[in-house]
Parts: sequence; structure tokens; C-alpha cells
Amino acid sequence: MFDIHKIKRIFRKAFTPVTIMFVPHSKTRPINFRVPFIGIFTSLILCCLGIIYFFSIAVDTFEYYDMKEKVNYYSQEFTELNATISALKKAENEFRRLFSLGSKEKVLENVDTSDSGSIDLENLKQEIMITIESVGEIREYLKIERDVYVATPKGFPVRGDISSPYGRREHPRSGMENFHSGIDISATPGNPVKATADGIVSFSGWSGGSGNLVVLEHGHGFSTFYAHNRKLNVKVGQKVKRGDVISYAGSTGNSTGPHVHYEIWKDGKPVNPKNYLKGRA
Repeated sequence: MFDIHKIKRIFRKAFTPVTIMFVPHSKTRPINFRVPFIGIFTSLILCCLGIIYFFSIAVDTFEYYDMKEKVNYYSQEFTELNATISALKKAENEFRRLFSLGSKEKVLENVDTSDSGSIDLENLKQEIMITIESVGEIREYLKIERDVYVATPKGFPVRGDISSPYGRREHPRSGMENFHSGIDISATPGNPVKATADGIVSFSGWSGGSGNLVVLEHGHGFSTFYAHNRKLNVKVGQKVKRGDVISYAGSTGNSTGPHVHYEIWKDGKPVNPKNYLKGRA
């Protein structure tokens, strides 16, 4: 319950007038202003908000001009570098022309020893070093991206259709509901099963209910499993590329028909292979 008397007292205090007096140094009379207390409080709040807003705009403006200066600086650097490269190409063409004359005498007669179009070699060395560092960073970035690309499973491991999806399902043998940690791809017996990413064979052999099983480690947290094969085509420790034949489809282990049970694991946990089936293995 609200106490109506307390609320009235709060409103009374909030609207209690406060006298603000300006006393001039001359003989004119002082100037008085009567302002409610809540008006002074509101003015102070608005003043603080205004100061914060002003400083935020100032910071944004400073960052904008700082970025603009950097862009101008790099544009100038590229312009100078292009000018240097043009001078080098011009010098190269001139040397090619001279050396095509065929004799030392003709070269010395036609060579231009003036200093026009001279190249600042020290500046050129510095520019080349900066360019080499940038190219090195780009190469390292592309190397990492390529490693991730070749390690990421892509496409179907075998020609066929998905006969059992990833997730909760009724087990084909027991009839009980369980979690299916991969997908089943129906396949003609003997069809080649291919690696879906570059990797190394960590298991190749018999594995109980999985029958003839191949497991590949791809790096960057990826592993793939290929079960129920008729015949295996790889050995433990062997390196494989995406598209290499690692086995042949069959119906070994706890299988109700010829198919490939295909799993993808990421960071130690199974993930839905459907998200990786686009493209071709």
C-alpha cells in the first residue's frame, strides 16, 4: 500500500521554491528568481547529459579524423611506391634496350648518365621490406584459411541417398528409440567410399557393431567415421586427400543392408553431417 501522506510530502518538497539571487556590483537592485527545487534538479541532470553527449561527439570526431589521416598516409605511401615501381620498370626497359645493342662500344655511346629519373634506393629498400612483411602476413592468413578448408568435411562419402538421418530415431534392429550420431547412406555393395577431407587414418579395421570401420583425423577439431564397409583400402598412419578411396561399401557389423554409416565429430562431439554435405567429396 502506498502511503499517501509520504507521497504528498515528497511532492511538496520537490515543488518547494528556491530563491536564486543575482547581486550586481553596481547600485542596481538585486535580481531574484524563484524556481522549484525539482526544476533546479532537472536542469542539473540535463546539463550533465549535455556534457556527456558533447564529449562523445568529440571522441567520435577525433577517431574519424585519426582514421582519415591514416588513410591519407597509406594512400600517399602507395602513390610513392607506384612511382618507384614505374621508375624501376622504365630503368629496366632502358637497360634491355642498351644490352640489345650487342657491343660494349654501342652501349657506352647510348647510355644516359644524367641524374634524371634517379631512384632513391634506400627508400626503395624500406618500401620493399614493408611490402614483404605485408605479403608474409597475407600468406600466413591464407595458409591458416586453407588448412581449415582442407580439414573441413565436404560432400557425400559415397554415391547414394540418406536412408536414416542424424538425431533421435527408432533403432532398426531393437526397435527402441535411441540417438543416431551420424547418417546412413544407402549404397550399392562395392561402391567406393571416399574421404570427405584431407587427413590421416587413425583407425582401419574391425570394430564390433560398426563392422569394417575407417576413422580419419583432419585437424582443427574434425574427425570422420565410415562404418559397415565390405573392404578397407587404407592403413593406420596413412595420409589421404579429399576424394581418395578409403574403402568399399558393404553391410558388415550390425547392419540391415548395404550402406555407409557416416559420422562427423567436431571438438570431440558428434555434429549433424547434413550441414557438411554440400559439394563433392
